[in-house]
Amino acid sequence: MVSASEFRKGLTFEMDGQVFMIIDFQHVKPGKGAAFVRTKIKNIMNGGVVEKSFNPTDKYPKAHIERKEMQFLYEDGGLYYFMDNETYEQMPLNKEQVEDAIMYIKPNDTAIIKFYKGEAFSVEAENFVELEITHTEPGIKGDTATGATKPATLETGIVVNVPLFINTGDKIRVDTRTGEYMERL
Repeated sequence: MVSASEFRKGLTFEMDGQVFMIIDFQHVKPGKGAAFVRTKIKNIMNGGVVEKSFNPTDKYPKAHIERKEMQFLYEDGGLYYFMDNETYEQMPLNKEQVEDAIMYIKPNDTAIIKFYKGEAFSVEAENFVELEITHTEPGIKGDTATGATKPATLETGIVVNVPLFINTGDKIRVDTRTGEYMERL
């Protein structure tokens, strides 16, 4: 059991038969009245986000989330197939389960699949991925303004802002948590 006064970002708990993850929290001690914990929580099964206040003494069962590294194989008809690296079993996941991470994953890349009670609910790409640029406008010679960027389309279809010296065909490293260009390889 975890009490509301122990809430931290990323903590998962069960409430009303649902599993929630804390996105943001704030302990509030008003001048009058009792203290409370203001939170923003996400339902991990359906993705809904709600803001809710808790009494610091409220207790909830902690939810155990299993994380498993799996290999992305291919996409077919809106289903994304991942393979367990230990058992070689294939698991299809729908777009809602993979939408946050699939723009950074190409076939044969590994990803982290999150499970709750044996049911997959989300996919995480590795923190840093290496992708090739399929299209970007050429940099203009002499345009060397500090920090200037231009949009570049990567091999997975995502568009990232890159420095002016980056060209089509270059491989770059992208931070999947922020979607930002890190470096040219």
